[in-house]
Amino acid sequence: MDVSELCRSVIPDDEKGYKLDLFCVPKHYEEDLDQVIIPHGLIMDRTERLARDIVRDMGGHHIVALCVLKGGYTFFADLLDYIKALNQNSDKSVPLTVDFIRLKSYCNDQSTNIVKVIGGDELSTLTGKNVLIVEDIVETGRTMETLLSLLSECNPKMVKVVSLLVKRTPRSSGYRPDYIGFEVPDSFLVGYALDYNEYFRDLSHICILNENAKEKYKV
Repeated sequence: MDVSELCRSVIPDDEKGYKLDLFCVPKHYEEDLDQVIIPHGLIMDRTERLARDIVRDMGGHHIVALCVLKGGYTFFADLLDYIKALNQNSDKSVPLTVDFIRLKSYCNDQSTNIVKVIGGDELSTLTGKNVLIVEDIVETGRTMETLLSLLSECNPKMVKVVSLLVKRTPRSSGYRPDYIGFEVPDSFLVGYALDYNEYFRDLSHICILNENAKEKYKV
């Protein structure tokens, strides 16, 4: 990634975002959000570029695309659509199969020290395979490090990680994915399948959740 591209994908801490009334936001969420920080159109444009980079780097290999549920499913679907389009219209293509895993590391708005892996027994099928892990957001990095540790026990041939978002936070372990959509401030983000206790997955844009909503939807 060149310097100019990196600068465009880093959202600064003082980013004011966009007013909600500039976008179509579900009425039931209007009182719960501070602002839109990444509009849907920008997400799609960045996802298309990530697909190009992945095809450039991994083209010619048979790839198992491993979706991290639940938050990664929308990004996963859109990314694969762009990869499929490139497969049909370029000289270099990526044969794809898909698989799914679910990880859980949040209680309300806090990332915990305990990472729960659901479906880990299925990782044994990835032995000798080229794996592309597709994640929605990397915050502390512990969740992904746990998954990569589990995967290493299954001896895949190659593992690459793409994450739509990477959060700048003092709690970070320092882990960085191979492909990053946006580097974002240390705020709690929802939308585009990112949730707060299962709410806001049906929001098209990525938004900052306000404090009242954290209390409103707390479990």
